[in-house]
Amino acid sequence: MSKGTQYKSRESDSNGIIHWSDEENQVWSELFDRQIKLIKNRACDQYHDGLDILQLSNDRIPQLPELNKKLKKTTGWQTAEVPALINFSEFFRLLANKQFPVATFIRTREEFDYLQEPDIFHEVFGHCPLLTNPAFAHFTHTYGKLGLNASKEDRVFLARLYWFTVEFGLVNTADGLRIYGGGILSSPGETIYALESATPVRKPLEPVDALRTPYRIDIMQPLYYILEQFDDLFTLSEMDLMALVQQAKTLGLFEPLFPPKEKKVSGQN
Repeated sequence: MSKGTQYKSRESDSNGIIHWSDEENQVWSELFDRQIKLIKNRACDQYHDGLDILQLSNDRIPQLPELNKKLKKTTGWQTAEVPALINFSEFFRLLANKQFPVATFIRTREEFDYLQEPDIFHEVFGHCPLLTNPAFAHFTHTYGKLGLNASKEDRVFLARLYWFTVEFGLVNTADGLRIYGGGILSSPGETIYALESATPVRKPLEPVDALRTPYRIDIMQPLYYILEQFDDLFTLSEMDLMALVQQAKTLGLFEPLFPPKEKKVSGQN
């Protein structure tokens, strides 16, 4: 990943423990308390089941060895302590080895509501509960193995599928539309917007369509793809996804549903 970050990840000690400051733990606590209320009737049941398994603390940042014991027992996954930003090759390598990368920093109060790079709250609160689910875990593992062996161009297409499922996916349930994407589940604004706003388009997930859909990371999503049922993630992972990538490349990208990002002009204040 080419863009820089102001954040520097914390390093664990010889026992895998990170010595977070009181302020960092307080930021986690406030983020947790706010978000846990918002997702009550908005996150899918599989996510809530994962929360019950992991028993994330609401008053301090979880230690990765604690999470690893529970993840290992349920689906064989582990977390991996990583710097604030890692490249695609390392990202895919970790997923292919059932290791979910967790950047060991937490956002500052200045970026309490939104930051572009994934911090430990996004990774642990947003994603780790669903890593206890076999369908989600299998999809993420398959995605990592495919990405590890894909060309640079094909990885860009695969990234769109990940974006519209693991990060910003919605799913139909008997109780109505619910969230499973970690990018939504860790964002208070998008948690409400994704389900309740009349602004975004919501479509059934067609894998080739997702592979062809541009996205931006710095805006509320103008489009969400919906799984018919959660276990469709397992079905999706059993498809010939690289053949679908080739199909998407042949068809080309859809027109973006968002304006181009404004470029900063050199010399302007």
